[in-house]
Amino acid sequence: MPELEILIGGRAFEVACQEGEEHYLQTAAEMLNIEAQTLIAQTGRIPEARMLLMSGLMLADRTAGVEDRLKLMEDESDGLRAEIDRLTTALKRSESLASSAQRVEVPVIPVAVTQTLTTLADQAEALASEVEAKSKKAG
Repeated sequence: MPELEILIGGRAFEVACQEGEEHYLQTAAEMLNIEAQTLIAQTGRIPEARMLLMSGLMLADRTAGVEDRLKLMEDESDGLRAEIDRLTTALKRSESLASSAQRVEVPVIPVAVTQTLTTLADQAEALASEVEAKSKKAG
């Protein structure tokens, strides 16, 4: 079982991990270290246990915020998927009715659909950028 030395708030710790998990441990340690450094910069030197507790809580708070935002986006995405399904069903129904009548083709996508898809894409890109930025900070 590999043992790594990690630095949190300027203090070294020996930590064991499973084989192949070293990178994940280093990434997590770096995320915790960033929070510890922020805390130390704000308060000065503090006891080790308090530094680790407060750093962990700050990181957990940040994670909870990201999870809340992700849940909201997933809920919105589910709603949009349901709307797409509803519109697809309505379109199929109207196509079957139109097959017996004169067929009319509309060369444009309705503005509301384009705007909704654009908004969804922008939100997904923003979330992806945020996750990537946090991953780069951690890495």
